[in-house]
Amino acid sequence: MIYKCEPDCPINFNRLDQGNIESAEVGLLRASLSTLGEGMVGGMSLRSKRATLGGESPATPCAGTVSLLTNSSLKPAATNGTSISIKSTAVAVPKKHGPYADKGHLITWVDAMRSQSPPRFRSPHEEAPEAFEIKTAAYSAWLDKHPSALSSFDKVVKHAKSKQIVVFLDYDGTLSPIVDNPDRALMSDEMRATVKELATYFPTAIISGRARPKVYDFVQLSELYYAGSHGMDIMGPAKSSSGFKVNGTRVKDKKGNDVVFFQPASEYLPMMDKVCSILNETTRTVKGARVEHNKYCVTVHFRLVKEELWEGLVTKVQNVLKEYPMLNLTHGRKVLEVRPSIAWDKGKAVNYLLNSLGFADSSDVLPVYIGDDRTDEDAFKLLNGMKHGCSILVSSIPKSTKATLSLREPSEVMEFLGRLVNWKKWGPEKWNGVQNGRYFMN
Repeated sequence: MIYKCEPDCPINFNRLDQGNIESAEVGLLRASLSTLGEGMVGGMSLRSKRATLGGESPATPCAGTVSLLTNSSLKPAATNGTSISIKSTAVAVPKKHGPYADKGHLITWVDAMRSQSPPRFRSPHEEAPEAFEIKTAAYSAWLDKHPSALSSFDKVVKHAKSKQIVVFLDYDGTLSPIVDNPDRALMSDEMRATVKELATYFPTAIISGRARPKVYDFVQLSELYYAGSHGMDIMGPAKSSSGFKVNGTRVKDKKGNDVVFFQPASEYLPMMDKVCSILNETTRTVKGARVEHNKYCVTVHFRLVKEELWEGLVTKVQNVLKEYPMLNLTHGRKVLEVRPSIAWDKGKAVNYLLNSLGFADSSDVLPVYIGDDRTDEDAFKLLNGMKHGCSILVSSIPKSTKATLSLREPSEVMEFLGRLVNWKKWGPEKWNGVQNGRYFMN
């Protein structure tokens, strides 16, 4: 049911403000109690340089303005719309740092692992009320710089006028909850139905660090595009239900359906198989550690490893990689990841899919990317450099990010995707007023 109500200080966003983004070697996330969320430090990449994007957030939601979607005029590198040469898109990159380090750098790694694997946001029933209030206030301050995509939905669809929305989704922590056992990271039937309907209206891709076949087994929707191993293994339907098709190597899948593959790191497969086998053996003595072979990426899970054992685990992994200079070690949310040293990441995968779908001209498209992990930051950065883009971080705690919007958890992701579907179903005219403060839905 739709009710009419009086406008009450509607949020107005017209100016870009992404807050301060700091990527440093010591990556421990901190929230200053004196400023309740100001000056937070996030451990992104140990190889990245310090960078800051200026801008001050408004004191209140109604004072000042923040642009969420209109970015700079920069565009992603265009392609000719045909199959992309591996040599031109995935170039081996020499390491700036070796895969192993001295004691000081090892501690830095542990700090970075800790910052990217923060504890969950507990309720007042689980911790002291004062601590909970401080965390709540810090998160509220963080929301001033990264507003909820739900409360800002009308601004999102306003920028979608005369444009094609293309949706990119991470899997773990975005479509499914984070769980101790990665094999049990199952999406709900309601989420699957929502994503399936979404794909009937918009080209939709899932970009995950997991192996592509594994993500496909979780999702089980043939009309989507899948990019596994952080985008190094892309598969899409020859023609999706939304009417778009992606370029690449056309083959038949196990069920005889026409599909398209793009794999810029295929020559690394034998090496990844060997490294996975070695890591399985060398980490066996670390209680709780688990190695997952994600085809072009080997993931070492430490969610069930006691923190005092993290240093030893990193040492074991780094010692293995001494013999493999063509591989890089990175860290994410309770994972260490071994990947080929090529210029390819989730941002490159988004760029490839957009260009291959025919959207080399960024003025014709509104890409929406939703993710929860450090590896999603490459995609957020790409969207921020386009004329229009909507980058959304899924997090219930303050985190340093390049994303302009936020959602707390997968249930809010499902609600946001459902709103996109309804907006498309009803049409912009009928939807107008639902999210602009004049009407609300029950």
